[in-house]
Amino acid sequence: MKRLIVVIAVLALGACAELRRESGPIAIDLVNQATETVQRFKSMPDLSKFAEYIDTARGVVVLPTVIKGGIMFGGEGGNGVLLVKQPNGSWSSPAFYFLAAASFGLQAGIQDTEVILVLRSNKAVTAVIEHQGKLGADAGVTVGMIGQGAEVSTTANVGVDVLAFSNAKIGLFGGASLEGAVLARRNDLNEAYYGTGATPTAIALEGQYSNPQADALRAALTGK
Repeated sequence: MKRLIVVIAVLALGACAELRRESGPIAIDLVNQATETVQRFKSMPDLSKFAEYIDTARGVVVLPTVIKGGIMFGGEGGNGVLLVKQPNGSWSSPAFYFLAAASFGLQAGIQDTEVILVLRSNKAVTAVIEHQGKLGADAGVTVGMIGQGAEVSTTANVGVDVLAFSNAKIGLFGGASLEGAVLARRNDLNEAYYGTGATPTAIALEGQYSNPQADALRAALTGK
């Protein structure tokens, strides 16, 4: 029995190591995609106000691919990165997250959308880092939506904690589906990208970890 336990433990450790090796390329690719998403949003006439909101943001969550599908009961999700603005105006290194949401109602087909959540308050940043980011009024974090062709300067978005900019690649993105969505930490990607023990707090708030491969993303947010 003891020998069996040892064998199982060794296999489990090997599986974890293999998972981390696979997570490394995923994390690198996700950061590269996030860089392209930020650059694209800044160049799109329909999202002309995006750069202004970035300038005053406390943080951002960049989700290069959010997939939604279903007929009556639907699901929606995608990997993304969180960056927090530092006191000197620079951006932190990215911490990895997964957006998960469930929806109910008449739906058809698949929707593929890139989304950037602009965190406009310290409360929004805290909600993501400390509480895994449940979004919506019931969580005390209000959400506003801006999509292609939508008017940004509307009273509906005044004072919201999170402003979601979206660019639908396939189908149309329903902003209401973000109500109640959760941003869950991707600890596997965080550790694969930075090393053992890397957490969103240590990465984005305390600056204990960095990776030069994310410099292009940080530069894209600052406009340099």
